[in-house]
Amino acid sequence: MAVKIFDEVPFEVLNERIKRKIISTDNLMTVLVEFSGGPWPDADPLHNHPHEQTTYVAQGEVIFYTEGEPERLMKTGDMIAFGPYKKHAIKLLSKTARLIDSFSPIREDFLK
Repeated sequence: MAVKIFDEVPFEVLNERIKRKIISTDNLMTVLVEFSGGPWPDADPLHNHPHEQTTYVAQGEVIFYTEGEPERLMKTGDMIAFGPYKKHAIKLLSKTARLIDSFSPIREDFLK
C-alpha cells in the first residue's frame, strides 16, 4: 500500500455547512469533518451505522447527542467513543468546528 499524505487529500463537500476529508488503509479510517455556519438552531438528524466510532474535537464547541445518554457539551480537546448502531448527532455551538472521527471497520460507504 502506498503512503497517503493527509494534506494531499481533497475535501468532499457534503452540503453548505459540512465538508470532510478521509484517509484510510485496509483496516483503519480517519475522517476530518469541518462544520460551519454556527451556531446552529437545531442538531443534525440522528443517524447510526454498524461501525465503532471515536470522535475528537480538534476545534470548536458542539453538543453531542447519543441515544440513551445525556447530551454532552464537547469542546476543543474532548473525545467520545461509542459502539455500533448507537444513534448520534451534533449541534454546532461555535461559528465553526473541526472533528476527527475514527471508524472500525472502515466505512465502505464513505469511499468512492
